[in-house]
Amino acid sequence: MEVLRPQLVIINGRQYRRNVMKEEQFEEEEEFSYTGPESGDVAEDEGCDPQRIEQTDKGFHCAVDVPSVLYKYIIGKKGETRRRLEHDTKTSISIPKQGAEGPIVITGARRASVSSALTRLELLIDSFRRKQPFTHFLSLPLNDPGIQDGFLRFKEAVLAQCSQDHGVEASIFQNPSKLHLTVGTLVLLNETEVRKACEQLQQCQDFISTVQSIIWKWKEYDTTVNLLRHGRPSKQNKQIWSLWKSGKKKAIVENHP
Repeated sequence: MEVLRPQLVIINGRQYRRNVMKEEQFEEEEEFSYTGPESGDVAEDEGCDPQRIEQTDKGFHCAVDVPSVLYKYIIGKKGETRRRLEHDTKTSISIPKQGAEGPIVITGARRASVSSALTRLELLIDSFRRKQPFTHFLSLPLNDPGIQDGFLRFKEAVLAQCSQDHGVEASIFQNPSKLHLTVGTLVLLNETEVRKACEQLQQCQDFISTVQSIIWKWKEYDTTVNLLRHGRPSKQNKQIWSLWKSGKKKAIVENHP
């Protein structure tokens, strides 16, 4: 590990150094064990947003949504990882039974203990999530007729010039109607994560639509300003021109949809 450039993990806006640890490799996945950080590597007062930890009659607790496919890594070989976390942070970690979906609940007598356990748990989750194969991908469809025609011309040119080369045949080319540009891959391990990803994408779409609407409005007002300078202004255009000259462009957008 580079001492001056350690690998960092960002969780909830906080940066943590990932220490180099020796991990035992087992042939059977069920026998996998993760030793976790040494006691003291994560400070007790360092961790999650305090609002995520709730106070109860018996102390403090925090619920963490974790896909069930990651439970086995948190439990560890014969429960070793969970026991280590509980011992080091003086907390109790409740994990749903195999096959069930639900939050992992951390309880403890002190808020700092629960916070420390949560930080270590999130580091574990992040580590093992990175090892999962991606389940979804984001893409932009390239269904423009011009792009598809260009692709077909490219296909014909390649087959005409390289058809004698080994492996070059029509079957290696994609169907033009399925052309797309992959912009990213995702690891979504349960329906909840899929739903949240869809909500985020919908928010992006709404934001882009809003920006496009504003851009079109400014283009329209630019045209209006040019007409005011060189043509006959209407009553509404005079009002727009007055606001424009006074620098109140925001008022134009709000009052003249």
